[in-house]
Amino acid sequence: MSDQQTPAGQHAIEADRQHHVHPASSIEAVQQSGPRMINRASGNYIYDTDGRAVLDGTAGLWCVNIGHGRQEMADTLAREALALDYFHNFSGMGNPKTALLSERLTQLAPPRLSRVYFGSSGSDANDTIVKMVWHYNNILGRTQKKKILSRWQAYHGTSISAASLTGLPVFHQWFDLPMPQVLHLSCPHYYRYGQAGESEAAFVDRLVAEAEAVIAREGADTIAAFIGEPIMGAGGVIMPPAGYWPRMQALMRKHDILVIADEVICGYGRTGEWFASPGFGIEADFMATAKGLTSGIFPMSAVFLTEAIHEVLREGSRQLGSFAHGYTYSGHPLGAAVALTNLDIMARENLCQQAAETGAYLHQQLQAAILPLAHVGEIRGKGLLAAVQLVADKDGRTAYAPDAKAALRVNEQVWKLGATLRPLPGVDSIALSPPLTLTRAEVDSVVGMLKQAIVAELGN
Repeated sequence: MSDQQTPAGQHAIEADRQHHVHPASSIEAVQQSGPRMINRASGNYIYDTDGRAVLDGTAGLWCVNIGHGRQEMADTLAREALALDYFHNFSGMGNPKTALLSERLTQLAPPRLSRVYFGSSGSDANDTIVKMVWHYNNILGRTQKKKILSRWQAYHGTSISAASLTGLPVFHQWFDLPMPQVLHLSCPHYYRYGQAGESEAAFVDRLVAEAEAVIAREGADTIAAFIGEPIMGAGGVIMPPAGYWPRMQALMRKHDILVIADEVICGYGRTGEWFASPGFGIEADFMATAKGLTSGIFPMSAVFLTEAIHEVLREGSRQLGSFAHGYTYSGHPLGAAVALTNLDIMARENLCQQAAETGAYLHQQLQAAILPLAHVGEIRGKGLLAAVQLVADKDGRTAYAPDAKAALRVNEQVWKLGATLRPLPGVDSIALSPPLTLTRAEVDSVVGMLKQAIVAELGN
């Protein structure tokens, strides 16, 4: 008898239907069909309530970088919960684990980022950055310099300011978003938005010209920052076209506009390096991270900022007293201990290099087995971050009609075959972001399942 068929399993499903409001889900569908319950996880696999092993091709939500069920992580949780389970960091209080984590992170981060502020999620990391940017400009007397440039198809979270930064309309509709201080630029996806006969270099020229026109229209003295993911995640795993980031960054520097790198998905080894920004020439003033910081085992985020910005914030505290921003769980000692152990494991097992090597193999296999299919237009990504672009017509790069639900159908077939991937229905894509411990044999397995699912649902 499976867990789902047992009285306890049935009770859990019914309790969920009666009381649990699911994030980023169809509330109606959950009420009608109940949740798809996951009972346990180990290594690179999750186990459903029937006891079936399912390859975790998404590392939870892009986050379980070291794989599931690590004894070392469990030991850290148990040991540190008995040592210092919780104390706050308000009013100048501190604890050794959080202090040591801040030191470790600045040793790993790009060189300019020497200070760290802790929170609980990627959304609150980006909220914190928005508030710090506004606070920074107020301290400098630039009270009108508050607008933030973001991009369509970006994903930066779902809290009020983070959802405003997000460039996916589903996160705005009926939520009265985005906030008026946020302006969205075009998505830098050359495959989808490059014009007929337009080279990649000309596409970048057009995007930079658009940004310059927006700055001229709004006034540089009203624009505080530009935020972007080095590789766009939930909006389609979109690689920036060659030269895009250096050009955009130079434009922002010209107009004294801060650069924010959102590495919530890309950070902590996902792309084969500790952080993706340096590889694209990004020298950010702020950097948001979360997810892989603790491999999802404890909710924690880390905002990085430069020493120059920290000095301005320090000047503000001389004038105002307390820096009046903080969360109950900022710098949680248990989370910091978990993060330190997670980083130890990553360094000891050389998981960044493994992600680079296994990721290269993953992309080779996707190019060889998946790209030739009639309804696949593009393979994107870097390291163990990838996406498969589904198309109704390959030659015309024609998107499916929304009611075709192509990505959702393919993803459901993959689940039945034994893996979990991430459908991105708004952009007809399937995302892969497995644990960094993925093996080549598991690459072969998941690519085989994905090919079988695409052929079954869309044809070959």
